[in-house]
Amino acid sequence: MERQRTRQVMLALTLAGGLLLTGCSGGDDGGRSTADSAKDGSYDSGFPAPDQPEGEQGHEESRDQDSPERESPDHLSTFALDVDTASYGYARRTLAEGRRPDPSTIRPEEFVNSFRQDYDRPDGNGFTVTVDGARTDRDDWSLVRVGLATRSAAEESERPPAALTFVIDISGSMAEPGRLDLARHSLDTMTERLRDDDSVALVTFSDQAETVLPMTRLGGHRDRVHEAVDSLEPTYSTNLGAGVETGYETAVEGLREGATNRVVLISDALANDGETDPDAILDRIDTARREHGITLFGVGVGSDYGDALMERLADKGDGHTVYVSGDDAEKVFCEQLPQNIDLTARDAKAQVAFDPETVASFRLVGYDNRRVADDDFRDDRVDGGEVGPGHTVTALYAVRTRPGADGHLATATVRWQDPKTRAPHEKSAGLETFDDSLRDADPRFQVDAVAAYFADALRDGYAEDRLPGRPSMRELADWADDLAGRTEDPAVGQLADTIRRARHLED
Repeated sequence: MERQRTRQVMLALTLAGGLLLTGCSGGDDGGRSTADSAKDGSYDSGFPAPDQPEGEQGHEESRDQDSPERESPDHLSTFALDVDTASYGYARRTLAEGRRPDPSTIRPEEFVNSFRQDYDRPDGNGFTVTVDGARTDRDDWSLVRVGLATRSAAEESERPPAALTFVIDISGSMAEPGRLDLARHSLDTMTERLRDDDSVALVTFSDQAETVLPMTRLGGHRDRVHEAVDSLEPTYSTNLGAGVETGYETAVEGLREGATNRVVLISDALANDGETDPDAILDRIDTARREHGITLFGVGVGSDYGDALMERLADKGDGHTVYVSGDDAEKVFCEQLPQNIDLTARDAKAQVAFDPETVASFRLVGYDNRRVADDDFRDDRVDGGEVGPGHTVTALYAVRTRPGADGHLATATVRWQDPKTRAPHEKSAGLETFDDSLRDADPRFQVDAVAAYFADALRDGYAEDRLPGRPSMRELADWADDLAGRTEDPAVGQLADTIRRARHLED
C-alpha cells in the first residue's frame, strides 16, 4: 500500500555513503571483569561454556528457547551478535511527531546499542569481553551486562577499497521539494568524498528497477557518477523486490576481489508492487551472501517505515540497519563512518553460562530474533553476526539470584570466525556475585539500564514481563538527565528528551 516517505532522504543518502567509507583478563574486579586474551576452546574463569563436542554437532533447538526466563538447570543463553540501532532511531522519530511507536518495532537491544560504551578494545581482530552487574530495587534481582568490543577503526587510508551498489527508492512521493532534489545533491557530495580506488554502482526502483550506473571506479570517472545522479527522477510505486534483485545482480557483475562488496538499500521498506513476499526477497539476498560474500546495509527512512522487513533483509544479508532522521544524521556521519566498510569478525555468537548454584533464573533483554540453539554455539555452519571495527555490542540480563548466593555467577564467551581465514576463535570473562546497586554503577552501565527500561516501557502489553525494578517514565527522564551531565554525552540528553515525549503521550 502507498505510504508517505521521509523528508530526510537526502540525509540518508549522505549517511549511507559516509557510514561505509571514512575512518573517525578474566576475573572479578568489583563486579566488573574484562578478558584480555584467550585461545580457542580455553576459558579464564570458573564456569565455562559447554565443552567442545567431538564430531558433528546437531541442530536441535535448545529447551525453552523462547521463554523470557530460564529456570536452572537450563543455565545457558546463546545469541548471534547484532549491532543494529534502527529501532531506537525510528522510535525517536515517531515520538517527536507526537505518536507512540508500535510495540512490535521496539527492540531493546537496539536501544542499548545506540549509546557509546567505554569498554577496553583489542589490538587486533576479534573482541574484548567485559562482564559486570548491579542490583536493582527489587529483592534478589540484578542486571548483568555483557559487553563486547572490537578494535578501533582504522584510518581512512588503511581501510580496504569499497565496491558499493546503492539501491535507491525513487517512487512517487520523492517528487516533493526537498526530497529527491536534495538527495541528488547529497550523492554528488558523497562522490567527491570517496577515494579514487573505490567503486560505485547505482540502481533505482519504483514500479520497476533499473541499473542507472554499473560498477564504476571513481578515479578518472567521477563525472559519470555525477551524470547518473543528476538523472534521477521520481516515478511510480515501490517494487522493493525488483530493486533488491537488480541491486544484487549489479553487485555480482561488479564484484571486486580484495574489496568490501556491499549493497546499500535506502528505502522505507514498504513493498507494495511486484514481489512482496519477504521470504522470496530474502532468498535472493541469502544466495548472494553465501556465494559471493556480498553484505547488505539497510538505511531506513520515512515516517511510515517497514521496520520488520528491513531488519529481516539486513539479518539475511549479513549486514545491519540504521534509521535516519535529520537530527542524528550528523552524529552518524561524523562518528560512525569507519564501522561499516570493514569486518573484524564473521558469524559471531555469544553464550552466557549462569551458575545454577547462585542463579535461580535469568532473562535476556531483547535479541528476540537473534536467539541461537545452545548446541549450535560452536557449530560454525550456523549463522551469527558480522561485526566491524569500532563497534560495541551490549547484552543485558535480568538475573534473580538465590537467597544468600555468594561466589561465581556467570561466564560469558564470544565465538567468531576470522574474516579472511574463517578460523574460529573464542574469548571469555567471568563474573562473581556483587553488592553494588544500579544507581552506584558505572555511568555507562546506568545509561544502558535507562535505555533498556525505556524500551521495556514502550513494549508494555507486548512483552511478556516487565523488567524488574523499572522506574516510572518521569523517574527515567530525570535519571537520564543526571547521566547526561555526568557523561557529558549529548546523546544521553536526547534520550531524556525522548522519554519525556513518551511520558507526555501517557498523560
